[in-house]
Amino acid sequence: MTGDRRTTPIRGDLADISLAGKLFAPHYAVPMLRTGIAPVTVIHAEPHATAMPVSALMHGEEFAVLDVAGEWAWGYCLHDNYLGYLRFAGLGEDFDATHIVSAAATLLVAAPIAKAPVLARYPMGAQLACGAPSECGTYLACENGFVPQVHLSEIGGVTPSPVDLAERLIGAPYSWGGRSGDAIDCSGLIQLVFGLKGVLAPRDADMQQAEFGDDLPEGASLMRGDLVFFPGHVGIMADSENIIHANGKAMAVSVEPLSQAAARFGAAEEAIVARKRIIL
Repeated sequence: MTGDRRTTPIRGDLADISLAGKLFAPHYAVPMLRTGIAPVTVIHAEPHATAMPVSALMHGEEFAVLDVAGEWAWGYCLHDNYLGYLRFAGLGEDFDATHIVSAAATLLVAAPIAKAPVLARYPMGAQLACGAPSECGTYLACENGFVPQVHLSEIGGVTPSPVDLAERLIGAPYSWGGRSGDAIDCSGLIQLVFGLKGVLAPRDADMQQAEFGDDLPEGASLMRGDLVFFPGHVGIMADSENIIHANGKAMAVSVEPLSQAAARFGAAEEAIVARKRIIL
């Protein structure tokens, strides 16, 4: 075995056809591309509902299916190559998404009025195919319903910065493997807020530390938007002294002094293992 097990599409019985001639497997499969059609589909380490969640596929994101057994599909997310199992029912045909949810969450409603019944909830990061504005100009037609236009941004045209987006998620519940406005972990937060800006980050904190952004020179001051890494953890700076991060202490996305967060990881000089800056 070579490569990272989280992103190298091979298991004991099967591998992606791209690995033929590179890694041995009894069988090779041509990936079948599908798209997330549920607001969020949890990706698990094993094919059962009680298995550990490792990531999540958002509405509109693509997934490469390598195997289907019963109700479970095994494969990887196209945006980060992260492997896992998800329910096949959460996947469907591709569609041309036009907008992405840039608020913490939005509601799909049956009519373009405030008193309309709710049909579905889409968290930050969900991609939607939207049509014409309603007559009042407040809603966009979408998914056989309507979504408040103020909660959406055109894909490729998200105006707020990554840290602005992270601030919108303060209070969102912490969940291992989460990467949406409804449930999120530390690296999922970073991947989500930079992804909305069109900047693709790896899935896990150690991957982001190794591959994402530029290391800050020794002695350089931290700025709003810089990333700070601890052992197995990451957050984004709100300013030079305060960090926004999804954490198990608050069990939510919270903002707190960097010194206070670092203290939970041990001596201050050992707690912070990297500081990085991403140029947009």
